[in-house]
Amino acid sequence: MATNEEDNMGISTEPEYTVPLENNRVTAETGEITGTGGTSNADLLEEIQEMRAELIAATEEVKKNQKDTLQELESKIEDIKKVMSEKLQSIEALNSKMSSDIPQKSDNTTNGASEKKFKLKHVFENVSEFEENVKNISGKENHFNVNWYIMSRRLNGHLGCFIFCEPIAPSDKWSIRTKLEYKVVGSLQHAVIRTSEHCYQKSTGWGYAKFLEWEEVKKWYLLDGNLTVEAKVTIIETTGLGTKKIRTFDESQKDVSDVILVVGDTKFYVLKMFLASQSSVFKTLLFGDFKESEQSEVKLNGIDPEYFHYFLEVLYGESAIDEANVEDITLLADMYDAQTAIRRCEEFLLKESKKTLEKKLEIATLYNLENLKEKCKSEIEAVQNAVPKDCDHQATVVPKDSKVSKKNPLRKLLCF
Repeated sequence: MATNEEDNMGISTEPEYTVPLENNRVTAETGEITGTGGTSNADLLEEIQEMRAELIAATEEVKKNQKDTLQELESKIEDIKKVMSEKLQSIEALNSKMSSDIPQKSDNTTNGASEKKFKLKHVFENVSEFEENVKNISGKENHFNVNWYIMSRRLNGHLGCFIFCEPIAPSDKWSIRTKLEYKVVGSLQHAVIRTSEHCYQKSTGWGYAKFLEWEEVKKWYLLDGNLTVEAKVTIIETTGLGTKKIRTFDESQKDVSDVILVVGDTKFYVLKMFLASQSSVFKTLLFGDFKESEQSEVKLNGIDPEYFHYFLEVLYGESAIDEANVEDITLLADMYDAQTAIRRCEEFLLKESKKTLEKKLEIATLYNLENLKEKCKSEIEAVQNAVPKDCDHQATVVPKDSKVSKKNPLRKLLCF
């Protein structure tokens, strides 16, 4: 007879059993749910948590990249705004562009119309022998398309000093509003300076008939019998000095314009989109994050309306460049970063202009006109190669209308 111990060996008093739950089964002994693939619930939860962690990490990385990209874009936008703001603020600082020495762009802001400055200087010889009421005239110098010169004379016991102007291409009505400074330099550091303001409206002189007493001139201001007279001229505003205007920008263009540019007392009716396509400065000013982009009228300071008109004509494709206005148009094209206009001015100076070699080199140096600069350099080198390499000798073969001083760019290219 089998014993109880033997019976118990073949019978489990707490048998394992399974209950099917879809594709899983539950083990009564452990309580674990086992899938048909043999993956436990803990493994599934761990896998889900890993996937969730990866998704969160990927999302955070995307957010970080987006944030970095946005910050980079905002930084670039701020940099662009800063650069263009500086460009706009410097527009008025480019008014005084030329002088008797190498011209330099000014960094000072001025109010009102653009000011153009230059100097005149002349040494009058044998002054003690001046005859009564006889005009003694210096050589004429071309500045801003006007011939200027100094006149002195002896009259009624006094020395008179005058500054004359003769526009090259005046209209029937023209004017040049100026500030004038007269200076007589003495032998012992004596100097007399007088200033005045005058609006020239005809080819005449303006100055002082009794600048100094004649006896004082002979006693204190002659050096080897010669008298040095200097003059500083500041042109505040000009009218009627240019060529005939080709295109109108007045109120008759109101129906085909969307903004008014106010320059001095003159209004120019123009299209914002067209100006923006021609000038990066206009693009920023009229479409950028500036108050002017919301205005129907935009005031432009520090500009001569006469030459701004020719500048607009060039932007609109007209053949408005000539000897009388090429310098001023180049100035405005540089101020407003109008590359097409700059290129057309350089082409005129290269192919058509009759200006002196010195004047062309000054313009090329001031506005970085590389093609014009190279042409000037090659012409100077051609002259240089024709004589021995002696700077003084070379200077003698430069054309008579090209002055070579210690400061002008011709000397720099002549003296290697």
